[in-house]
Amino acid sequence: MKKIIKRYRIFVILFIINLYFLFIKPEIGKKSFEITFKNLVEMLGIIPPIFILLGLLDIWVKKETIIKFMGKDSGIKGILLSFLMGSTAAGPLYAAFPIAGILLKKGTSIFNVLIFIGAWSTMKIPLLIFEFSSLGYNFTLLRLGLNIIGIPLIAFIINIFLNENDKKNIYQLAKEKE
Repeated sequence: MKKIIKRYRIFVILFIINLYFLFIKPEIGKKSFEITFKNLVEMLGIIPPIFILLGLLDIWVKKETIIKFMGKDSGIKGILLSFLMGSTAAGPLYAAFPIAGILLKKGTSIFNVLIFIGAWSTMKIPLLIFEFSSLGYNFTLLRLGLNIIGIPLIAFIINIFLNENDKKNIYQLAKEKE
C-alpha cells in the first residue's frame, strides 16, 4: 500500500488541490476538473495505439535489423532513418519516449535516438504543411534547414558529453523498462 501511495503521491496531491479549489473557488475547481478530464480523454486516445505499435515493433522488427540500420555503425542511413521515423510520426512528444525506449532496447545508437526525438518534436510533416500555408515557404524552409543542421549537432554534442558509463546506464534502463 505504501508503495502505491508513494508512486501516485503527485497525483493524490494534485487531486486534493483540485478538490480544495472546487470547494473554495468553485469556478476554478470546475474548470480544473474539466481540463483534467479533457487531458485524460486525449491521452486515452493516444496511449493505447502507441503501445500497440510498440508491441508490434518489438515483435516484428528483429534486433539485428535495428542494429544494421540504426545502430552505432549505421552512418548516414541511420541518421536519415531516424529523421524519417521522427518526422512521419503522429502524436504528441510524450508518445515518442516509449518508442525511443524500444529503439534503445533493440540496439539503436543513442545518437540516432536523439535525432529521432528531435525530428519528432520539430519536423513533423503535418506541422511543416501548416507552417507552409500559414507562415510562408521562406519561414518553413529556414526553420526546416536549421532543424536539419541543429538536430544532429545537438545529438552529437550530447553524445560527446555522455561517457561510456552513462551510455551503458541508458541502455540498461531501456532494458529494465520492458
